[in-house]
Amino acid sequence: MIRWLRYGGLAVVFAWFFMGGITHFTNTPFFVSIVPPYVPMPLAAVYVSGVCEIALALGILYPATRQWSGNLLILLTIAVTPANVYMWQHPELFPTVSPAFLSGRLVIQVLLIALIWWSTRAVRSAAPGPQPAQSPQGAN
Repeated sequence: MIRWLRYGGLAVVFAWFFMGGITHFTNTPFFVSIVPPYVPMPLAAVYVSGVCEIALALGILYPATRQWSGNLLILLTIAVTPANVYMWQHPELFPTVSPAFLSGRLVIQVLLIALIWWSTRAVRSAAPGPQPAQSPQGAN
């Protein structure tokens, strides 16, 4: 059961980042507009983050690269947090986005990080540890 839940989590993470990465190229002006003013070369930042999202989404599909890709997706999610905070701090710049959505997005980001971590960790089987010594039968 847990294995299937993890696959479901992987599907959500994959779709979130793969589709999100694609939209960096199909809706570039929006993404450039949410880059905080102190970030240099906003267009390059949008393109680089889009490529990273797509590549790392693909990386979680393969067990050999899943955990590393997951780790990097967590770092990427943290790295783009300033854009989400910038939107939240300046809702007047984004009149088509509700302030409630901007607040909820920050909460969703924390939950997304937790989902990435949980779904990209290798499932560890319960390895048998040292067994307590048993006394031989008949010994008193």
